[in-house]
Amino acid sequence: MTTNTPNTTNTTNTTTTLSRVDAQKKRAADYAVARIETGMKVGLGTGSTARFAVAALGARVRAEGLKVKAVPTSEATRQQAEAEGIPLVGFDTVDRLDLCFDGADEADARLNLTKGGGGALLREKVVAFNAAKFYCIVDEAKVVLHLHAFPLPVEVIPFAVKIVEREVRALGAEPVLRRRAGEPFVTDNGLWILDCKFPPIREPPLLARAFAQIPGVAEHGLFCGMVHELVVGTDDGVRILKG
Repeated sequence: MTTNTPNTTNTTNTTTTLSRVDAQKKRAADYAVARIETGMKVGLGTGSTARFAVAALGARVRAEGLKVKAVPTSEATRQQAEAEGIPLVGFDTVDRLDLCFDGADEADARLNLTKGGGGALLREKVVAFNAAKFYCIVDEAKVVLHLHAFPLPVEVIPFAVKIVEREVRALGAEPVLRRRAGEPFVTDNGLWILDCKFPPIREPPLLARAFAQIPGVAEHGLFCGMVHELVVGTDDGVRILKG
């Protein structure tokens, strides 16, 4: 189900100084943050769109005295949230979350997502799984017919990387080890990432189940059946897709 919502959240004129894409991201982020109520336990996503949401949440905490407890999905998000004055906790002190927000690399009309471009997919999936509502916030370009344009990130145990590469090729993709400054990119969990280029993924849940059978895969970037609302920022508001 799709609904169109005008931009009625409290935003500043800063959207006029942003690029078109960033303005769309900010509108989606503001919509999700407006759903947060005092006393909630909130999951904080990672990435360019989530950064807008963390900033908006921090502004509400400071301006309104909004009381929340938040779980970050990465060390980068933790640092931003601390700078924004958002109280942080871990799953050792909270169980279920009321709401989480996060972006996506791609999203299809059935609300399947590809995530992990920022390298935080494992923690992002843990947080989304433990949230009663998951608001995925994206700009219009992220919504596609079939997931495929963005390589699928797969977080792997370094010991098993060659085995996982072999199995990924058997699934019809070409894996490339993510690197930074010539060395393997290391996640916050001390693991590596294979970016796997697939043809259009017509049945993401089937592929997700296949990855679950490969030893050495810590997590994959397919998020299926997890989204409460896909919030798509547009030029004049947001478009809401629900399952």
